[in-house]
Amino acid sequence: MWFTKVSLKNPVFATMVMLAFVVLGVFSYQRLKVDQFPEIDFPVVVVTADYPGASPEIVESEVTKKIEEGVNSIAGINALTSRSYEGSAVVIIEFQLHIDGRKAAEDVREKVATIRTQLRTEVKEPRVLRFDPASRPVWSLAVLPDGDEATRQSAVELTTWADQTLKKRLENVRGVGAVTLVGATRREINIYLDPQALEAFGITPEQVAQAVRNENQDLPLGAVRSQAQDRVVQIDARMQRPEDFGRIIVARKNGAPVRVEQIARVQDGPQEVESLALYNGQRTLLMSVQ
Repeated sequence: MWFTKVSLKNPVFATMVMLAFVVLGVFSYQRLKVDQFPEIDFPVVVVTADYPGASPEIVESEVTKKIEEGVNSIAGINALTSRSYEGSAVVIIEFQLHIDGRKAAEDVREKVATIRTQLRTEVKEPRVLRFDPASRPVWSLAVLPDGDEATRQSAVELTTWADQTLKKRLENVRGVGAVTLVGATRREINIYLDPQALEAFGITPEQVAQAVRNENQDLPLGAVRSQAQDRVVQIDARMQRPEDFGRIIVARKNGAPVRVEQIARVQDGPQEVESLALYNGQRTLLMSVQ
């Protein structure tokens, strides 16, 4: 009421006050920051680990629970959620809002690194990711093969070109943080075991995997030093052709070698589908730019 009385008695003063409020409002509005993706720190960390060929039950006991036990001692955890799928484990760690997201991610990485020796060798390196709303893709690109069916690139060739050429060029553009491929089809040598042949020779799948792993690697032998130069010596034992895998000796029965080609089928082809992208109802290769 007092402001109304003052305004009626001093109309000029009231007008000047209102104009001052209007000018202040316009000035503040012009400097008001508007961002499509405002910088908000959600202290959420996700740990993923792949265990190819393992059932959800084995993934839970051999991967998920060990990761949970390892990160559970970190201070400031608000909620811990896990998912066990066929061949992969996902652990979501939600921290209290006052916890810094970067610090939380570093703590999780340290804990995951300490339990890495407890995981089986078949388990791939766990990935620690921090939830960031600003990391969502700002541009998506569908990569399609060019030409007719006779000259068109295969899915493997298209993925190789996109990964080694187009992806690197996009990553060099100023302002681009990362480029990810969705629906990629990479080359892979698959070895399909014959259960009847394994039983006949008394060989286990673990023996086959160990034999392939031992034969397909480069072995350092040391160095040859002289007064003029030093030379590093190593054995280049990696397989160069798909048929070389079939000649690997797995075991010996009655003095005769048992090779991979006798108990399995070696196929050179695309890897198993890990992600899928569709364009007009057809499979394609999608590139997401962040």
